[in-house]
Amino acid sequence: MTNKSHLRVRMLCEGAIMVALSQILAYLKLAEAPNGGSITVAMFPILLFAVRWGLTPGLMVGFTFGLLQLIFDGAYAWGWQSMLLDYLVAFTPLGLAGLFKGKKWGIFAGTALGCTCRFLVHYISGVTVYKILAPTAFLNWTFSSPSLYSLVYNGSYMLPNTVITLVVAALLYAPLRKYMLGQDLQ
Repeated sequence: MTNKSHLRVRMLCEGAIMVALSQILAYLKLAEAPNGGSITVAMFPILLFAVRWGLTPGLMVGFTFGLLQLIFDGAYAWGWQSMLLDYLVAFTPLGLAGLFKGKKWGIFAGTALGCTCRFLVHYISGVTVYKILAPTAFLNWTFSSPSLYSLVYNGSYMLPNTVITLVVAALLYAPLRKYMLGQDLQ
């Protein structure tokens, strides 16, 4: 039998473990873009936690991970606006996966929602903050439109990150199903 206090402590401990695991996985980069952004499996533990514990804890863990990325990942930023958007605001929406808490395919829908919202924040940052770099060269193309540049640049790492996270979720769904659904918390 578990009481509320026990569950709260368990949630905090799992949140700390998932943030730490994400931070470690963030250092294992499969690829890295020149102006920030990388391809890793680091989002999976955050999304798993959010689907398991819900919206508010998920948002808090996403924010905490974003803060650690800002501090420890060599924050590539053009001023405080970029730090705010590309780290604190961008990683927080991963917690939106918590809207799918207890749903059979929640990890997949939550991953799609969280990653899409993270991409949108990076896109907005690119259009508003990084527009100072226009015209910009990336992937042997020159962009004069900040909107198109932001779409291509941020999509170049967010789309692979989303696909990798979905693949990891699919591979781990059967063995971790009861944890993803939070069935062990009842």
